Amino acid sequence: MPDDIGRSRGTDYFGIGEELTAEERDYWNRARHFVDDEVLPVINEAWEEAEFPRALAERMGELGLVGDGIVGYGCPPMSPMAVGLVHMELNRGDGSLGTFLGVQAGLAMQSIAMLGSQEQKEQWLPRMARVEALGAFALTEPEHGSDSVSLETTARREGEEWVLDGRKKWIGNGSIADVVVVWARDTGDGQVKGFLVEPPTPGWTAEKMTGKGSLRAVWQAEITLDGVRVPEANRLPGAGSFKDTARVLAGTRNAVAWGALGHATAAYDIAITYAGERTQFGRPLASFQIVQERLVRMLAEVCSMQLYCLRLARLIEQERLTDTIAAIAKMNNTRRAREVLAEARDLLGGNGILLDFHVMRHMADIEALHTYEGTETIQTLIVGRDITGIGAFA
Repeated sequence: MPDDIGRSRGTDYFGIGEELTAEERDYWNRARHFVDDEVLPVINEAWEEAEFPRALAERMGELGLVGDGIVGYGCPPMSPMAVGLVHMELNRGDGSLGTFLGVQAGLAMQSIAMLGSQEQKEQWLPRMARVEALGAFALTEPEHGSDSVSLETTARREGEEWVLDGRKKWIGNGSIADVVVVWARDTGDGQVKGFLVEPPTPGWTAEKMTGKGSLRAVWQAEITLDGVRVPEANRLPGAGSFKDTARVLAGTRNAVAWGALGHATAAYDIAITYAGERTQFGRPLASFQIVQERLVRMLAEVCSMQLYCLRLARLIEQERLTDTIAAIAKMNNTRRAREVLAEARDLLGGNGILLDFHVMRHMADIEALHTYEGTETIQTLIVGRDITGIGAFA
């Protein structure tokens, strides 16, 4: 196996780097070197053994990569472009680490930052930015994934406490989190509200899910809430309906588009390195016309995904990002990444299925990104509703 397989090769043929500020380039370089020097040498073993690489997650906090652009509270100052570049690089290294960041910062921290009280922000955000405390976001249920608005977990108020009952599934970090944002329907007014649960607590059970063929190095949990009592002080005061939940979710689609770009970039980097160093019939693979044509097509897809992400960052800066635009980007980039990864796997031949060459791990992990934060079908329906004025979800 080549020593440099998977390392960053450079794909910025449209000069996106020229538009970055010095601070954005610093975040990009910091994340890229972390992936090349610290993630790639060890991640295959963690992925194969389904072990959460907590040391790498904590290192992300030490490097100031965790914060998702939240202002203040000990979070690193990051522009939308810097946030995207970090997501791209982490997923270029490993989808599990990228997903961890999405849960920790994009979902759990953003829920507190957008909807929490001043006390809740001060209590949790600095520690979570340093990855001294882990967060989770409990929305999905066994019977409600794409239709999460129909969640059945309930919250009943009793004096200065809330009693939570229900079940959650696919909750990233759910079995190891210090604080979990739990979404439940208020039995009083029927509205969805958010609560900060701090495990362990009576009535709370979280079991790590096993048997996954994707994102094996990040842990998801099935959670049961049986009369879990939460003080009123742990309710997110800004969360009064599912629209508030959706505000948090909207930002994560942007991160998934960047993450998919990271996986596609990894596929191209691996393929171009392999083609240059692998000899067949007395010549390097890269000397064959058909191999060059496949590499060029892969690069073209990566470049188009980069332009999607560049525009996303600029629209967020201008506060012009809409659900429709985010849905198009998430749908396009996850679909294209799957195609690029399939091309790379095929180009590597038999070696393409070996973890040593990384591409098979990325190929498995992109399947999860293609599904979470809304499947391609759901993203299509979001866009279809906007362009036709007709909702076709049911």
